[in-house]
This record gives sequence, structure tokens and C-alpha cells, in this order.
Amino acid sequence: MSEDTNKEEQTTKKKGKKRNHAEMSFLDHLEELRWHIVRSAGVIFVLAIIAFIMKGFIFDTIILSPKSPEFWTNRMFSKLAELVGSDSLKINQAHLNLISIKMADQFMMHIMTSIIAGLILASPLVFYEFWSFIKPALYDKEKQHAGGAVFFTSVLFIIGVLFGYYLIVPLSIHFLGSYSVSAEVVNQINTRSYISTVTSISLASGIVFLLPIFSYFLSKVGIITPALMKTYRKHSYVIMLLLSAVITPPDIFSQIMVCFPLVFLYEIGIMISRSVVKKREKEMEEM
Repeated sequence: MSEDTNKEEQTTKKKGKKRNHAEMSFLDHLEELRWHIVRSAGVIFVLAIIAFIMKGFIFDTIILSPKSPEFWTNRMFSKLAELVGSDSLKINQAHLNLISIKMADQFMMHIMTSIIAGLILASPLVFYEFWSFIKPALYDKEKQHAGGAVFFTSVLFIIGVLFGYYLIVPLSIHFLGSYSVSAEVVNQINTRSYISTVTSISLASGIVFLLPIFSYFLSKVGIITPALMKTYRKHSYVIMLLLSAVITPPDIFSQIMVCFPLVFLYEIGIMISRSVVKKREKEMEEM
């Protein structure tokens, strides 16, 4: 009898916890969200301080490296140029001068870059915090289907950042850094402009690569379906091309390089949406 009583008490406590969470007011939800944001911001702040201290590694090895001929992508393009027999494929072979115009520019860029580095490094924990906020509102089956959401979100984001950093950034630097309207005009790139290009492209690529995750959750709540995504496929391609133009420098080559993975991710999103809809229909039939 005592064991049965304990089980009933545990069940009652669990139900009570679920009921309490369901009965939380709007302000209570905001308070809970605030603490998730505070914890995320705290980790970002700590990692940003570490990145600030590691100035030599962050700038010399990461930020400034894509403009060097020794950068991995630049070396691969050089090898490809030798195989094909076309020097036009070689990128970032000339020295690119960076200048700082304002007194506080380098210091402010140091702070901004450290914060962005902290955000990228803390992204798995940030995704975990927001997932912890959303998770209690889901049903048990939804939690099971969404298992590994933090892992896959983090992996896709990091892959997107690496894609932007290793492919789009070097191509953009080569095109914009070597472009000239006249031989009388010498390119002397501002450090702020260079760093903004590297960081914005890398972050934007990371966000874009989360498209399959967005497709999954929007399909779960019934906002989109595979039929809807197929119907508006052409419209979506146009939007993706416009998005590529926004997140990349104004050259058609970089836009195409971003647009291709967007199209691929959109098609993956259709497959994910189809899987979600099939599971929901199967559950409806079993009820």
C-alpha cells in the first residue's frame, strides 16, 4: 500500500508541476524568458572576454587570414587554377592593405569582434536555453520527435558559419578588394569595413543554414506544408536570390554561391515538412 501511495504522490506532483506551468501568467513567462536570456548573455559575455584577451589568435589567425594567399581556400583555388590551366581562378594573391582612419576604430572593432566571437562560441548554449523555455509547452510526443533539436540546430549553425567563412568571405574579399573603376584609384580598405564584411557574412550564413529547423517547427504547428512549399517554390527561389543579394557584397558570383545552398536547404525543408505531415496523419489515423 505504501508503494502505491508513493506512486500516486509522485504522479500528483508531476501533474501539479505541469498544471503550474500551464497556469503561469504572461508576466511569469516573461520572467522565465528573462532568466534564460540572462544566462545566455552571461555566457556570451564571458566568452567575449576570453576572445578579447586572445586578440592575436582572433585577428591574425581568423579575421585577417582570408585575405592571405596562404589561407586554405585561396590555396585550393590556386591548385584548381593550376589543374585547369587558368590563372583567373586564383584569388587573393595580391597583398591587401587595411587602414584605420579614426582614433577609436581599432579598439571598437576589437570589442565588436569579441562579442561576435562570444556569440558564435556560445551558440549551442544559447539554443539550449531557448529550447528549455519552449520545451515545457510541448506534448510528450512532440518532445520525442524534437529530440536532438539543440544538437542539430548547433551543428547547422556552425556549418553555416564555416561555409560563409571559408567560401563566401574569401571570394568576396577577392572581388571587392581587387575591383577598380580606374587605375588612378588605389584601394585602401578601411579595417572596419573589412571586419564587418567577414563577420556579417559568416553570421548571416549561419542563420541561413537554420532553414531546415524553421521548416520543421513551422510544419509542426501547421503553418506550412510540403504542398504549400512546392506551390511557392519559384517564388521562394526569387526571395532566396534577393536574400543572397542582401547578405553578400554586390557581386553576382557571391550571390550565386549563397543562393545554391539556400535552394538545397529549401528542398531539404520540403522533405522534412513532408515527414512531419506524414507522422501527424499517421497519429490521427491511430486515434
